[in-house]
Amino acid sequence: SQRLVKEEKVTHGSQAHVVCCCRKKCLLFNDVVLITATLHTGFSRAAKSFEMILAGRFLEGIAAGRAPHYPLLL
Repeated sequence: SQRLVKEEKVTHGSQAHVVCCCRKKCLLFNDVVLITATLHTGFSRAAKSFEMILAGRFLEGIAAGRAPHYPLLL
């Protein structure tokens, strides 16, 4: 639970510190990767480039692997 993380004394390098401080940055970075993948896929028809579809799908796969697989309302 989030309340327990804030009450504990957090030391540098511990998992609680990472969960507490870096979740928002990680989610924002993942959104940037997804937006880039969507733009590659969307503009592939205008550029008449099949490779852009492949690059977009590759980035979507990376973003799916980086997405959190746990509920955010902990």
